[in-house]
Amino acid sequence: MSPSATPSPQQLKLTPEPPHPAAPSAGTQDPERYWLENVYKGAEHQLTVRAVVAGMLIGAVMCLSNLYVILKTGWSLGVTITACVLSFAAFSALRAVGLVKKEVTALENNAVGSVASGAGYMTGGGNMAAVPALLMLTGTLPSAGWLVAWFAVISTMGVFAAIPIKRQLVNVEQLPFPTGTATAETLQALHGHDEGSRGKARYLGLAGLVGAVIAFWREGRASWLAWNLPSKLSLPFTIMGKPAGAWTLSFDLSLLLIGAGALVSFKTGWSMLLGAIFTYGFLAPEMVSRGVIPEVTYKAINGWALWTGASVLVSSGLLSFAFQWRSVAKSFKALSGLFGKNTEEEKDVLADVECPPTWFPLGFLVLGPIVVGLMAYLFQIPWWAGVIALPLSVVMGVIAARVTGETDTTPTKALGPVTQLLYGALLPGNLAANVMSANATGGVGLHSADLLTNLKTGWLLGANPRKQFIGQLFGVLAGAAVVVPAFNLLVPSADVLGTEEFPAPSSLVWAGVSKMLVNGVNSLHTSARIGAVCGLALGVALVLLDRWAPKKAKPFIPSASGLGLSIVIPGASSISFFIGAAIAEVLRRKKAKLAEATVLPVSSGFIAGESLMGIAVAMLKAFGMMPK
Repeated sequence: MSPSATPSPQQLKLTPEPPHPAAPSAGTQDPERYWLENVYKGAEHQLTVRAVVAGMLIGAVMCLSNLYVILKTGWSLGVTITACVLSFAAFSALRAVGLVKKEVTALENNAVGSVASGAGYMTGGGNMAAVPALLMLTGTLPSAGWLVAWFAVISTMGVFAAIPIKRQLVNVEQLPFPTGTATAETLQALHGHDEGSRGKARYLGLAGLVGAVIAFWREGRASWLAWNLPSKLSLPFTIMGKPAGAWTLSFDLSLLLIGAGALVSFKTGWSMLLGAIFTYGFLAPEMVSRGVIPEVTYKAINGWALWTGASVLVSSGLLSFAFQWRSVAKSFKALSGLFGKNTEEEKDVLADVECPPTWFPLGFLVLGPIVVGLMAYLFQIPWWAGVIALPLSVVMGVIAARVTGETDTTPTKALGPVTQLLYGALLPGNLAANVMSANATGGVGLHSADLLTNLKTGWLLGANPRKQFIGQLFGVLAGAAVVVPAFNLLVPSADVLGTEEFPAPSSLVWAGVSKMLVNGVNSLHTSARIGAVCGLALGVALVLLDRWAPKKAKPFIPSASGLGLSIVIPGASSISFFIGAAIAEVLRRKKAKLAEATVLPVSSGFIAGESLMGIAVAMLKAFGMMPK
């Protein structure tokens, strides 16, 4: 999904999609009719009240977890598979104690996943990059109520944007949507009484408990705790007479970061270690010795290194996106038919199952003026510039959906800067417009792609797409209501951002791009400009090498995204990512079955347990129930 720590199909050990009843034989001309007659399970319970409630609760919890993680690492983590496992475990436990009579079905659990995904991904699509960036740039944000309305409307518009392209991408072309396919396989295993899948639920729960205990032991200031775990342990050497920890080269006692590292590829992990050593072990000390970086603190180092890291991330993201030009071309071709009249409507075999085509224009007619009004009132974006964002968001939604369907990566890193560049030209000097217009288009793109990923799962299982659409709407409302107060709790002021506690790297990149567009390149220190040019060239070179180098050489070419990220987050975070990635890689090579059973659930448990406990401790401190 979003550029995130969501495991790839290779990490999940997915085989190529097996022959499935949803795929007609070579002689069948109408895949939709075949699906309706052979796969669709309309009579089964799907979007039940308990599924909606469970999905909203699980989605809210995962939204909180993702918020904490994205402020720490810049990545959002996968939601749907974890949500379905949690839902299965919760309903099984409730049934065991007699509080629930009927066992949850696969399609009901699929509905839980749709609702939870809508809520859990409220941190993606630029939401938790743009809002922190706006806070850093201006020092203020709209009130909580207005921000909830903003997130809810943008996300809802993204859900409606998926309607006109769903049937082409999912039903007709049957794009893989790897996360959607993996979720369908997970649900089939869980509800087919697969003991291995049930074991994954237990691993997730135990790991979550361990992660929560470690987080409380480290962050909690309870009177009954004899001592707290240190946050970090400095590596045992000095640089320029200062301990390595002063340069952020420490071992971070965080299972969250190790768990996140286990969910990325080993290539990304070692690339992050390489970037951390180069940035904080060599480059930063050299710049301090020259007086370019004024002091040995993470914030001071990051203020200089940001431009190099941002250039690597933006240039590699844009070039990778450009290489997907065939997908983009198909997306634009599809746009021509969005408002065309459907001459086959009377023969539509799925008219009672799919969302009516009229829902898309009606949704935008209702939501569009609200979005334009919010852009003008909250962010002082002229109405005409807000109107331009509406068709642009549809374009971004179509592109994001197709690219996600084919690659499992929503190209937020590429689409966000494109919108920023456009509005930088349209409204020079308007920082809020530059950041929040990209938030609008990015939010629509992400939630459109997210719904289609869930609908892919439903297509394989025989679920009702209209009910999944409605479930997604419940989810985005829950996510919007949760993410804003939680963000305000964790980030009471801009001073918290860009620190070792909350590096917020994606926000730093968005804020940096806006600053550069408004103030011009000449406002940067000469060395920072050189770093930005070097980062630009490095990002391009790494993408080209990864694409064109001999197959045997590719494992030794650093990951552009991993290297770029390591330059803008503390060195300790990159070290932990590497440790997690290395542990997972060793397990996959030496104990493949054990890795398949444990890596995903244990990593997800560590992340969920620590992040939720971190938020709980922050709440206790904020309400005076625990010393700060």
